[in-house]
Amino acid sequence: MNSNDAGSGELERVYKGAGDAFAALFNEISKVIVGQKDTVEQIVIAILCNGHALMESNPGLGKTLTVSTIARTMDLDFSRIQCTPDLMPADITGTHIIEERGGSKEFKFEPGPVFSNIVLADEINRASPKTQSALLEAMQEKQVTVGNDTFLLDKPFFLLATQNPIEMEGTFPLPEAQLDRFLLKILLDYPSFDEEKEIVRRYTQYEEPQVRKVLDKKMVLQLQRLTRDIPIADDIKDRAIKIVMATRKWTDFIEYGASPRASIGLILAAKARALVNSRNFVSNEDIEAMAYPILRHRIILTFESERRGITPDQVIKEILTKVK
Repeated sequence: MNSNDAGSGELERVYKGAGDAFAALFNEISKVIVGQKDTVEQIVIAILCNGHALMESNPGLGKTLTVSTIARTMDLDFSRIQCTPDLMPADITGTHIIEERGGSKEFKFEPGPVFSNIVLADEINRASPKTQSALLEAMQEKQVTVGNDTFLLDKPFFLLATQNPIEMEGTFPLPEAQLDRFLLKILLDYPSFDEEKEIVRRYTQYEEPQVRKVLDKKMVLQLQRLTRDIPIADDIKDRAIKIVMATRKWTDFIEYGASPRASIGLILAAKARALVNSRNFVSNEDIEAMAYPILRHRIILTFESERRGITPDQVIKEILTKVK
């Protein structure tokens, strides 16, 4: 792993130990979370890419437990925001309050829950568009502006937003421009019989499972740097771009395709997946595995496709088959 800066030796040490670190990380998470291997891996990948993720699943599948467990194993601050229609932007970003000190009064900024390393915005589609937009600056610029003051967020900063696909009454679906801000859209399905049996066993006994810290904030930031250094062959990079560009030409199924941001995200996520799986190169398997969470929220299907019950994942699968 080549680097010309003074910290290259430390980065090389972190790179050599990355495989063991990720193995220990996933082992600790599995003490609390049963199954959901792909979901956990994709959340870790989003963090390594310095991006954000949108998770869609039915209620009660352990979204909060999953992301809070990841935060504990990485020794990162965690906060949860329950989105409701009456949630105001200041409830997220924080606000100035009047504080009395020494007989005089002065304004003091009280940070909101967005000032954490990992933030869970639960049921984001229940928040009003004004409140949803308050998260955009934090997601993109890693800062919050309140009044005339701008406050930088602590690094790393990762937002996981969730959506409930069942009940759509009284919700505010995210517009396409805001969906594009999320690096990944993760789908979480029900556990298998054996997995649910293990869940019941673990969480009906006296002591609930606990995890220990595996990484720390400094190492997470170093792994984010290393992710971008993972090499990718030109032919694999070209295929990734062609896959994204194909979404703009698949007119039989897709009304609108993905933007160049998807090409950047696909290659970066593939690099992160290679690092997580202890490889120092990106493979076609990485591109194909990450194409689904990268593209499924960035393509808009035609009315005819939706009428026929065709899903974005089915269209992506066909594109992957055709684009060699």
